Amino acid sequence: MISQAMEDYLKAIYKLQQTMKPVPTSALAEHMNFSPASITNMCKKLAELNLLHYEPYQGVVFTEAGLQVALEIIRHHRLIELYLAKALNVPWDQVHAEAEKMEHVISEDLEDRMAEALGDPQFDPHGAPIPSRSGKIFRVESETLTDMDAGNTFVVVEVNDEDSELLRYLGTIGLYPGTELLLVECAPFDGPLTLQIGEEQHNLGYQAAKSVLVAPKDTSQEQL
Repeated sequence: MISQAMEDYLKAIYKLQQTMKPVPTSALAEHMNFSPASITNMCKKLAELNLLHYEPYQGVVFTEAGLQVALEIIRHHRLIELYLAKALNVPWDQVHAEAEKMEHVISEDLEDRMAEALGDPQFDPHGAPIPSRSGKIFRVESETLTDMDAGNTFVVVEVNDEDSELLRYLGTIGLYPGTELLLVECAPFDGPLTLQIGEEQHNLGYQAAKSVLVAPKDTSQEQL
């Protein structure tokens, strides 16, 4: 029996492994705001369940079984976000928190019904890919807005969904997944970025811009 706490750990490890593998337990402790001792204890339990490979001082990586559990809970979360946004008109800055409460308790039948009602979607309201029932993911190659060069036009691929205040602001300037923008200027020394969105220009702080992933307009999706 896998507890909700275990599912939260697996989901966090999945997110961190996008930029680091193996995932250091220190990074996991910082991300989850738990003590290193608590992190180590849970990683050992997950390893005993054959969900992780854990080596002291080496970090953790998924077993195939652990990866499938992580993808399933992520599928639940992102489907719920999209269903709340599309079917119930819940604002995109609120769906993440609501999905956090519901992701552990929905049945497989309800999951399938939501997916069917939404047309088997590939992306959630923030542009994050929704794993398929079999664990496949369609990704768009992208980089953070802060890594781009001024003078070029991009399309927003994904926005970090964990900061509701930031999402509300990005919504006010129309910076949603699929939005086309021109990066007009990047101020030096981590200064603000000037964006042309439609007919209007907006300044976006450097830290906020790090939460926005963009790609050229002709970038294709890749199934992983």
